[in-house]
Amino acid sequence: MTQTNKKFSDVKNNEKDHILVIDDDVRISNLVSRYLHDQGFIALTASCAADAQEKLAVFECDALIVDVMMPGQSGLELVETLRAKGIDIPVLLLTALGEAEDRITGLEVGADDYLSKPFEPRELVLRLKSILKRAQKTPIAMTQTYKMGDCVYDIQNEFLEKNDDVISLTSAEHNLLKVFLEHEGDVLSRKTLAQKTGLGEGGERTIDVQITRLRRKIEENTKTPRFLKTVRGKGYVMRAEKLV
Repeated sequence: MTQTNKKFSDVKNNEKDHILVIDDDVRISNLVSRYLHDQGFIALTASCAADAQEKLAVFECDALIVDVMMPGQSGLELVETLRAKGIDIPVLLLTALGEAEDRITGLEVGADDYLSKPFEPRELVLRLKSILKRAQKTPIAMTQTYKMGDCVYDIQNEFLEKNDDVISLTSAEHNLLKVFLEHEGDVLSRKTLAQKTGLGEGGERTIDVQITRLRRKIEENTKTPRFLKTVRGKGYVMRAEKLV
């Protein structure tokens, strides 16, 4: 979110993470927000996608909890809209039990993780903390910049540029790209990638989806990738030129 937005708590609570819970079921959103409050978060609720976008235009949030099934614009459509606007705030999707297609589509449009209803509140908090941790910038002593064709990535500032245009990345994509660049030239298995990025909860399919999304942003032709290659039976490898 832009730095001009303000937190929806008072100043003395600003060190706490601010979460926007978006669900048309008022009972669920209130229960989740109260539980988050008990766990040390500051929570605000929105009843639909339009309500959420109005609040996001005013308040700065650290993460969103978004229900997929909502009247009007769905949770998936909301995430897609936010990503299209370049808003890379972490998103935890709430999906119906067994709706695997919603979960995969959610990752494809830019969600960071998902949780099936009904869920244990403790698991929701653990997953929320995980995506918040992944979204944190890792201090690096010196800025490191890598070039991949027309793309240049500043690993410290999490800044991807392609042909002078800024390319928006989600926190999951940033973390995946960082891991690849920190191990540039090494073949990394899906299991290793899941462990190093914190994306392990969704299994190998989650890694594959994030790889596909990342390729769309750094490759000219995703069918014949030059920089993020598949190594059959072993995993993936990144090739990039270190500039600094």
